[in-house]
Amino acid sequence: MRCVIARYPFDLTKDGVIASMAGIAPELITGDSVTIGRRRYPVKQVGEVITRQDRRDFSAFEVSRAMARLGFTCHTQAESAPAARPAATNPLQAASDLLGGPGA
Repeated sequence: MRCVIARYPFDLTKDGVIASMAGIAPELITGDSVTIGRRRYPVKQVGEVITRQDRRDFSAFEVSRAMARLGFTCHTQAESAPAARPAATNPLQAASDLLGGPGA
């Protein structure tokens, strides 16, 4: 599919994006993200890899739009933050939570 990112046309395919991102570790997500395979990547990282351009040259919206058109699941910054859990009220529950017990 032909996509325009940072005023440059790119012919992107879903398989091509998956192949480009294979073996690349996801960075810390601080904004919008996209799920590719089993991993969730920041959209700026994906844009940099698939276009070989500097991250300052394109917007997250441009990459998110292209990834959504290719069929990838895109997440906004609000969805990226996990919901806060209520604090444990007793010491036993707090210790269980720290050790990764049920409910953690």
